[in-house]
Amino acid sequence: MRIVGLTGGIASGKSTVSNLFKASGIPVVDAYVIARNVLKKGSSGWKRVVAAFGEEILLPSRDVDRPKLGQIVFSSDSKRQLLNTSADGSVHINRYIFWEILKQWAKGAKVIVVDIPLLFEAKMDRWTKPIVVVWVSQETQLKRLMERDGLSQEDAGNRVVAQISLDLKRSKADVVIENNGDLDHLDQQFSKVLSEIRRPLTWTEFWRSRQGAFSVLGLVTSGLFVCKQFSY
Repeated sequence: MRIVGLTGGIASGKSTVSNLFKASGIPVVDAYVIARNVLKKGSSGWKRVVAAFGEEILLPSRDVDRPKLGQIVFSSDSKRQLLNTSADGSVHINRYIFWEILKQWAKGAKVIVVDIPLLFEAKMDRWTKPIVVVWVSQETQLKRLMERDGLSQEDAGNRVVAQISLDLKRSKADVVIENNGDLDHLDQQFSKVLSEIRRPLTWTEFWRSRQGAFSVLGLVTSGLFVCKQFSY
């Protein structure tokens, strides 16, 4: 089984690339969706975050006001650490990610994409190969973030510097998708990446797949049967 790690930075276009993988029929495990469930209203993560930051972070519906919470935690390293500690996010998210990977394995998927914004920060890069990084220049990143979320340059800058720089992520990537251009340019690059992702599995990847595991089980069963026959 080939587990592709997809990451990038805020406003880099990673979600667009993730959707392109989905549209191409490749299963995607989305850490953002999992993170939303960790803070779902009434969950243990929700209760701890509310206890840490107060009810002013809640909407009238009692759901977490994510933009407001984001503004708070991205303005301070200590508050961002408090969020991680109070929600125990990384533990829950990693657990759910592995569970989703296991479900895809059980379905017989040979290739899956794990979409994780904090791939390197969460040390999940050790489980994924290849690693695909969606890269943009910092100037483009800030501009898109301000336009997308209506943020001031200061708030946008705080969110960008709170993450590992895209240049550092790029240096750790196996595949880089440069997304400074338009959607046509992105589609052209994605087509090349998709061909690479869909190449035949290596032997190691095959043995990790469900088909490979069943093959091993079949060989072991056959071997035991033969040995039993010779023992008579």
